[in-house]
Order: sequence, then structure tokens, then C-alpha cells
Amino acid sequence: MTQIILTDTGLSVPLAAGETYFNYCWLRDVCPSCIDPQTRERIFDVASLPALPRARQAHIEGDVLVVDWQSEAQVSRIPLALLESFATRGRAEDPADLPRNLWYADRGASFLRVPQQAVLTDPAARAQLTRALIEDGIAIVTGMDGGKDSLPRLVEAIGPITPSAEGLFFDVRVEIAPTNLAFTAGPLEMHTDLPGEEAAPGVQFLHCLENSVEGGLSLFLDGAAVAEALREEDPAAFHLLANNKIPFFYRHDNWDYRAHQRVIETDPEGRVTGVTISQHLQDAMDLPQTLLDDYYPAFVKFLKMMQEERFLVRFRSEAGNCVIFDNHRIVHGREGYVADSGKRHLRGCYTDRGALRSTHRVLAYQGFDGRIAPEPDLQRA
Repeated sequence: MTQIILTDTGLSVPLAAGETYFNYCWLRDVCPSCIDPQTRERIFDVASLPALPRARQAHIEGDVLVVDWQSEAQVSRIPLALLESFATRGRAEDPADLPRNLWYADRGASFLRVPQQAVLTDPAARAQLTRALIEDGIAIVTGMDGGKDSLPRLVEAIGPITPSAEGLFFDVRVEIAPTNLAFTAGPLEMHTDLPGEEAAPGVQFLHCLENSVEGGLSLFLDGAAVAEALREEDPAAFHLLANNKIPFFYRHDNWDYRAHQRVIETDPEGRVTGVTISQHLQDAMDLPQTLLDDYYPAFVKFLKMMQEERFLVRFRSEAGNCVIFDNHRIVHGREGYVADSGKRHLRGCYTDRGALRSTHRVLAYQGFDGRIAPEPDLQRA
């Protein structure tokens, strides 16, 4: 096995991924002794040392790297699995770092459906739900009763309720003096919710209490799939929407929210993580006018793509169902309906995307990763 090589600033370790260099400060920081076993918080401050850490010697012992430090009576035992993860992935293993399943119009029939009782009582079912929300961005919970505590019990199985300008909950139904176009019988263009907030709500819940009206089909699409299609068809347009922020608002008598957002969200690796779009909450563009000469055509192209049948899923909201979706990825809308043809009442609220991933990680650590066993192959039986 290749020998560990010590330098002034770090060391190189022979790993399965090949010989890999690690900085001394980083190695001292990831030493398991730096974490309090009770609070699980860091109790070591690298700045408290008289000088930057430097190894006196280091060797591999079983499945750990053992480092003896020069300026302190400390021997660190660092799991090789952690080093392998950073060598291959650049970060620690994360059960919630799941690849997104991009989907199109034909996917609606296969959205995960899981009964509320199972979500509340069965960690395996709850893990299936959290996994679907991370991978697909959308799932449907069935068997919801009409009581006021039904929705909060479901939400709190995933994370705490996140308030918005409307409060903890909002009711989607026709109102005499609406504060939002959703509270009318008119159609709603494809949008994400509340982009005028600096941190727009992460995960949305829409519990259908009753729906007997004529019309009013719900519309959903995968904004990440549309964004990736734009990147393939028009890379310059994608670049404009992913690298410039535009203004959004949400204002009424008692509130005035304003924020700038990128229409296409990407992570440091350039992967699409979501979209932010809402023409009815879009403020006057404040990009330089000459930049708008290029930005507007790209923006309009993206909006028109969201009207294409290849992306749109339509279905009728049914009483007792709750649609849950990633508000930073899944773009939703509604067809108009005849207000006096019946009743249509949905109750909604939000939780945080971080809470969703936290719940999935905890379930994964308990042995529930949310994978659905494949159907048996009857031809082989």
C-alpha cells in the first residue's frame, strides 16, 4: 500500500479512489472527538490553537486514519469511509441527496399515492412519501378526513408548518374581497407560490375538502424538466434565466413583500434545482434595458414552453386527497370554473424543504430509505 505522505499543509492518503490529499485544518475539524455526543454540535474551535494544526505522524489502522498532532495532545481517528466519500463525491454521504426524476405529461397517473393513516403510523410509508417528494417533487396523500386537524397532522409528520402572509393556513375558494387571484373562480396561469418572499415557501400542501364545480382542473408540470428542455433547445436563453434575478412582489393592505429571484435555480454543479415563476406576482423588470432586449425573448420562450402539452399534467382535485409538491420545482395552475355550479374548497399550507430532507435522513438512519420494492415478475413465477 502506498505510504501516507506528510507535507507542511496536509497529507496524502492511499484510498480506493486513489491517492488523495487532505488539508490538516480540515482533518482536525472532522475528527469525531470534535462533536459532542449529547448535543451533536461542534465543541472544537480550530482558531483556539496557537498555530495551525500539523501532523507529527499518521497511519491507517483498520478502517480509520490515525493522526498524531504536533502542537496538542490529541490523536484523531478519522473514518476512512468519510475520506472516501469526499474523495469521490466532494462531500459527505447524504441520504437525502437523491437525483431528481424529471417527468412529463404522461407521468400523472404514476404519482405516488399513499393513505394518510399510513403516513402517520408507518415509517416505511412516510419514507416513501419523503423520497417521492425529493425525487419527483410531487405526491398525493389519500384518505384525508375533513376535520381541521387533518392537514396539520399530515404536515407535522414531515416538518413544522411555515407561515406566510396569509398566516399558517390559507383557503382556496371564491371570496368576496380576494387578496389573491387563487381566491377567485378564474383561471390561474402556471406559477410557483409567493416568489415575493425572500425565502419562498418550500413544500406546499393542498388538501381538497370539497369539489363539485364545473371545470377547475388542477394543472402541474415539472419545472426542472422544462428548464432542462430549454437548456437543450436554447442554451443562451437558459443562461439568461439562470444568471439574472428579476423582481417579484406580494402586496395588499397589510403587507408588501418584495424579492429578486432567478427564474431558473441551479446548484454549484449547474444542475437545475427548481424554478421561480409567477406573472401575476412579477414586478416591473429592473434589469438594464439593453439586457432586456435578450432577456425578454428568453423569458417568453420559457413561459410558452410551460403551456406545451408535453409537460402538462391535468387532474381533478378530489375531496379527501392532499397534493403535496415542491414549490421551488413543481409549477402549478388551474383552469377556470363556474362559481355557482357547486363548491370548490381547498385548504393549504407550507413546510420547509430543509425539514422534508431532515425527516427523510432520520428515517433513512432508522432503516427506512423509501425505496419501493419492484413488482414481482409474474413471467418468472
